[in-house]
Amino acid sequence: MEILLQIFLLAAGFTMLIKGADFFVDGSSGIASRFGIPQLVVGLTIVAMGTSAPEAAVSISAALKGNAGITIGNVAGSNILNILVILGFTAILAKKTVPVASSTIKYEMPFMIVTMLTLLWMGYAENEISRLEGAGLWVLFLSYLLYLFKMAKKGIGSNPAGDEGEIAGSEGEKKEKRLAMLALFTIIGLALIVIGSSVTVDAATAVARIIGLSERFIGLTIVALGTSLPELFTSVSAARKGSADIAIGNIVGSNIFNVLFVVGTSALITPVVFESKFIVDFIVAVAAGVLLWGFSHSGRSLNRVEGGLLLLGYLGYFIYLL
Repeated sequence: MEILLQIFLLAAGFTMLIKGADFFVDGSSGIASRFGIPQLVVGLTIVAMGTSAPEAAVSISAALKGNAGITIGNVAGSNILNILVILGFTAILAKKTVPVASSTIKYEMPFMIVTMLTLLWMGYAENEISRLEGAGLWVLFLSYLLYLFKMAKKGIGSNPAGDEGEIAGSEGEKKEKRLAMLALFTIIGLALIVIGSSVTVDAATAVARIIGLSERFIGLTIVALGTSLPELFTSVSAARKGSADIAIGNIVGSNIFNVLFVVGTSALITPVVFESKFIVDFIVAVAAGVLLWGFSHSGRSLNRVEGGLLLLGYLGYFIYLL
């Protein structure tokens, strides 16, 4: 009876994720278009931080409860899944190839790899992330936000949203109503994503425990997948709707956010234990980032074959975990 209830909750969680992702992509890309903000910037900021809310909630809550050790496994597992599984599926399910913006190849992807290497170096040196190191991660995070702010300004300057001063009367009111609806869609979509991921993680973990899987396996696969489900549904939905910049920006931005904000904030609350067994997982995360950068750099896009290779990479890692 218990397992049937959990399977029902699992289905309900997936339903919320699917509808939430649709609302969230439609709302956020609509707002970007309305204000002339490049979709890439929206993907790297609003969408990336919104879909990383489950990782942040799980890790910061664990740190507040004095169990910050869960943070590293959660971030390592999520970053690996984001690249190998989510972008793998996105490339396979997209109508065409998934184009990658030149700025993402030149700046954001290398920065993502550097942030993961930095965290790996910190953990390898002392087997924990201290408060001082957490502050250092936050400095990098603020620098990254400043870079995105400059990107957004540049985008707005070169792609204006229109002469709003000329909008008058009922036309202006219609645009305001449309903007309010887009904002509402974005908020409802994000709420459904966060609630849906929470329900899905709890149900999947309960099913795994009933079957008898280990805690580490559950943490690096099911919980990591659960907290990455918002990225999965948002990226696939964005790619299929032709908003590829949101799809790629979402993943790259989420991985940067996971390392700098999630680990940085957790470490500021209490030093985060970096167990030696997670060194291999972070090496895999860095290797996945390098692989993604290599694929993107060679063709300025991700095709179905490369998506399949990313999924095969995760299959190899999954077999290692087993």
